[in-house]
Amino acid sequence: MKLHTLNPQTPLTQSNPMAFSTGIRLLRCYHHHFTFTATPSRFSGLRKTSSELRFLSSVTPPPKKQLRPVSARRKEEEAGDEGNGSVILRDRGENEGGNGGERVVLTELHKEATEAYMSYAMSVLLGRALPDVRDGLKPVHRRILYAMHELGLSSKKPYKKCARVVGEVLGKFHPHGDTAVYDSLVRMAQDFSLRSPLIRGHGNFGSIDADPPAAMRYTECRLEALTESMLLADLEQNTVDFVPNFDNSQKEPSLLPARVPNLLLNGASGIAVGMATNIPPHNLGELVDALSALIHNPEATLQELLEYMPGPDFPTGGIIMGNIGILEAYRTGRGRVVIRGKTDIELLDSKTKRAAIIIQEIPYQTNKASLVEKIADLVENKILEGVSDIRDESDRSGMRIVIELKRGSDPAIVLNNLYRLTALQSSFSCNMVGILNGQPKLMGLKELLQAFLDFRCSVVERRAKFKLSQAQERNHIVEGIIVGLDNLDEVINTIRKASSNALAAASLRKEFELSDKQAEAILDISLRRLTALERNKFVEEGKSLRTQISKLEELLSSKKQILQLIEEEAIEIKNKFFTPRRSMLEDTDSGELEDIDVIPNEEMLLAISEKGYVKRMKPDTFNLQNRGTIGKSVGKLRVNDSMSDFLVCRAHDKVLYFSDKGTVYSSPAYKIPECSRTAAGTPLVQILSLSDGERITSIIPVSEFAGDQYLVMLTVNGYIKKVSLNYFASIRCTGIIAIQLVPGDELKWVKCCSNNDFVAMASQNGMVILTPCANIRALGRNTRGSVAMRLKEGDKVASMDIIPDALQKELDKTLEVHQRQSRSMNGPWLLFVSESGYGKRVPVSRFRTSPLNRVGLIGYKFSSEDRLAAVFVVGFSLGEDGESDEQVVLVSQSGTVNRIKVRDISIQSRYARGVILMRLEHAGKIQSASLISAADADPEDEDATAVAA
Repeated sequence: MKLHTLNPQTPLTQSNPMAFSTGIRLLRCYHHHFTFTATPSRFSGLRKTSSELRFLSSVTPPPKKQLRPVSARRKEEEAGDEGNGSVILRDRGENEGGNGGERVVLTELHKEATEAYMSYAMSVLLGRALPDVRDGLKPVHRRILYAMHELGLSSKKPYKKCARVVGEVLGKFHPHGDTAVYDSLVRMAQDFSLRSPLIRGHGNFGSIDADPPAAMRYTECRLEALTESMLLADLEQNTVDFVPNFDNSQKEPSLLPARVPNLLLNGASGIAVGMATNIPPHNLGELVDALSALIHNPEATLQELLEYMPGPDFPTGGIIMGNIGILEAYRTGRGRVVIRGKTDIELLDSKTKRAAIIIQEIPYQTNKASLVEKIADLVENKILEGVSDIRDESDRSGMRIVIELKRGSDPAIVLNNLYRLTALQSSFSCNMVGILNGQPKLMGLKELLQAFLDFRCSVVERRAKFKLSQAQERNHIVEGIIVGLDNLDEVINTIRKASSNALAAASLRKEFELSDKQAEAILDISLRRLTALERNKFVEEGKSLRTQISKLEELLSSKKQILQLIEEEAIEIKNKFFTPRRSMLEDTDSGELEDIDVIPNEEMLLAISEKGYVKRMKPDTFNLQNRGTIGKSVGKLRVNDSMSDFLVCRAHDKVLYFSDKGTVYSSPAYKIPECSRTAAGTPLVQILSLSDGERITSIIPVSEFAGDQYLVMLTVNGYIKKVSLNYFASIRCTGIIAIQLVPGDELKWVKCCSNNDFVAMASQNGMVILTPCANIRALGRNTRGSVAMRLKEGDKVASMDIIPDALQKELDKTLEVHQRQSRSMNGPWLLFVSESGYGKRVPVSRFRTSPLNRVGLIGYKFSSEDRLAAVFVVGFSLGEDGESDEQVVLVSQSGTVNRIKVRDISIQSRYARGVILMRLEHAGKIQSASLISAADADPEDEDATAVAA
């Protein structure tokens, strides 16, 4: 294939970054200059060896020059395989023929494309997408503000149509689309987009609901007073460079002489080519304070700067969760700030306890209408529960979104679900990239402030030099005028004798040793200013100018005074335009929500079978029944399975699972799947990493791992030990050792206690020991413990319970009463439950305390076929009649559950057999029993009738 095209005088070189794109433009614009001649065989050959093709690239020829042909063709003998993907240009001189004077330039195509693309990318970075660190503005924003300044749209002048401003910007400075310019103008006027708006808008400029602004022919605008003081002051005093506009018809400022770091004040966001920026806004007062701190101490650390500027301040307010993301963003330039909307809880009806969540502020850049719509969709799809109604009551006075809750809904849980499922909690990803010295750079807080200070110092120096130059020029002229006034008669005679202005000026220069400007000033002076009063004015002006010159020279010679002046001007703006902080800072580790934050901390029943099946049920699953009834089934059980334990806890509790092998596992209570009463449950092996044949024998729900709490462990063979609860605060998934067991022994009972509590232990034969917890020595986890009680042959430990410290005084009183009145039946009591379904209460006063390793006292007289199943300390809460308000839940081996009042169980002596608690004709024996306090019981169950299985 042979191409003939226009030959530029300047040959293509590898350094030309626009070669690739220019070559394409030549192919498009000058296609009528090309002649293509190719035979079918050569064309097909080119297609087969497309990797060896050469691409023609040229540059636009200068006008009115003789164009020379350039031919580009494949030269395999010259390039060979190494020239793959390159561009070959053959440039023939005018006088040489087709042979001599050729110049061939080899250029790799991918290099040309890379350089051209990088040139385009840098053009987008510098000229469109990224703000300058010095004044914090992108070119379009800078041009809008300058155009409005040129139009005289100051804060004290009337508004003008936005279309007028957009037209001015397009026609003089920014040859792009009018939509882009108008959108930028609108954003600078929105108080929910910028912390300190730069433009005062009049009309519809959009809303936080993402409503579009009115057309630019309807809206009006003018500059804010802050913009004039912060960005446009001193613009005419040679403080910044002016560069030609796009058509070189006039000048525009390359920067605005900012007095405050506008980049941090209002933030910025933009997406360029391979780079983006996202800088949060800040409070004006805090920003000036941080700048002043850096001026006084250039070596200030980030922590010291954070004392003055603790974090971003978003225009829409909200709550910033934690400072970890802020620290990272200020240190490296990248960080993640979590923002929550500001909410409040209002009680709608005190009788029904219905409440409402009021959203008063939303996170930055969140669409309020979309947020309300999202919440409504979640409620409709039943993803968000507990909400009955939602409405937006926002008006000009402020934002107010009302979310009414259903009766019984927990506002904290619903609010956490809103944080997790909607934009009511969102994150702002800081990426503080700005243009510094013509290059994009990622900077931290101190680097940004220092870059601004360096720029501001240059602005103040240039302004001082400009004022000094003007003062010196004016002083020079004033001095000449004073000389002329002192020699007024000679000056007048000299002027009258001169035949022209030029000769008069020359004579004055020669006679009075004046400069050209001084002579011209004397000639231009009017007669009315020749009076003595006017001379005094010139003398005073000269003194003032000399003082001003002296101060300016002193300022330019002292960096300290320059920084002091910068601080004074920034503080002046702060005092005039300061507003209180809108975004609140909450000192938390992070704003991330976990599962526990959206789960109500409700009471729950845990049922565990001997074969390791566990299920979670609601506390009202089993209604209150009368003593002696059959009970209610706990649900299906596997073949040859029976109930092992049954307890009450809360969803947020951390449940400790103790196995028969002395190992302890941990899992949150809410992770146990909730199911109905009739369900079989979930195998514990799906929740815990149990080994083969390992059984869970005891479960302890823990709300808080307090330092003064202990776990008392009791084995089947009667070994007991006490371990600090802190040892179990962090348990790995495979479990840790809780107690060291001898062969044939197994861990059976674990209770939580403190040193002031008492331990009550009972054997299967009904022997009881009461001992203070302080008598039990605290040991480590990997120990066996000591002997708890001396067991007779064939006897084993049956149960253990704790007498809390709260009952100790009551216990002391009962012991005193027991000494005076041997037949006292006052509480607290020991509740005995036998395997055959019998039970009784015995006053604790009937038992004396004793040390460990004793036989104990008789607490229950059993028949030969009966044994003790469980023992409890009751009497924690008493009714008005002095009776117990607790309830006991009995579980048989077949899974039948009976829940009865403790007060219905009669108080008897230590040797009595007791009364029947649960009929077990077809239900085997009592497998486990659990105690429910009056606070745990559901009040609605007090009048419930008996329900048979």
